[in-house]
Amino acid sequence: MKTQEEIIETNVRQKEFYNTKKKNFATKIWSSLREKTLKKIRKNIGILDQSYDLHKVWFGDLSNKKVLDLGCFQGNTLSMFLAENAKEYIGVDLSDVAIAKLNQKLENIPSAKAVAVDFLSDDFPDKEFDLIYAYGVLHHFQSVPVLINKLNEKLASKGEIISYDPLETSLPIKIIRTIYRPFQSDADWEWPFTRRTYSQFKKAFNIEERRGLLGKTKWFFLLNFVPMSEEKRMNLGKKWHNDDWENSKNSDSALFACMHVTMLMKKK
Repeated sequence: MKTQEEIIETNVRQKEFYNTKKKNFATKIWSSLREKTLKKIRKNIGILDQSYDLHKVWFGDLSNKKVLDLGCFQGNTLSMFLAENAKEYIGVDLSDVAIAKLNQKLENIPSAKAVAVDFLSDDFPDKEFDLIYAYGVLHHFQSVPVLINKLNEKLASKGEIISYDPLETSLPIKIIRTIYRPFQSDADWEWPFTRRTYSQFKKAFNIEERRGLLGKTKWFFLLNFVPMSEEKRMNLGKKWHNDDWENSKNSDSALFACMHVTMLMKKK
């Protein structure tokens, strides 16, 4: 297990990766599959919008909250919503190139700023955050205990974390990722959640609510090979998603059959 200092060293390479976006052939293929296939499924069935709408509900009243947008790059889908509505907003990312673009968007919001810094380093002293929004970020930390300690250090009393990350708990996905990993150019900072990862977060924080995505729905693309109308295909996909969405709230087996998990966690 890596120490905080070792992770910070790895993050220097991660910064270079996201500044240049240099991917090898295998990583380009995986990225294309993820963006063109899975993202298309999430968009067409309404999974993306439903996730963002849920996150807004979880945000609650932001007017008195100090918010950290962790790993925000040049602004994720809800970055501007957070910046415009929070009492104080700080966006943090390793990439100085991305942060410069985000700061241009934030220039007319006095209570908002973005900083290119490593979240784990002493160069980021800010704390007492009421909300940490981490969309597609927490799985970039190999050492979960190091990450949890830092999150607890940064959170205010009763502070909350809203996360969205990939799961590696479904057997087909685990097999695919195992085959792909030796060729992955960003493998050193890509650590999809395992059952053990989830258990560590569950032990460290109160998980107020959770949702799994792309359980049965991950097989939606196979319906392209089934003779049925587009309407029936979309209705079946939406039903599968609703099953994933609702059943994963309380069933671990339903959650761990999914490819993604989003959680609302509260500091103990």
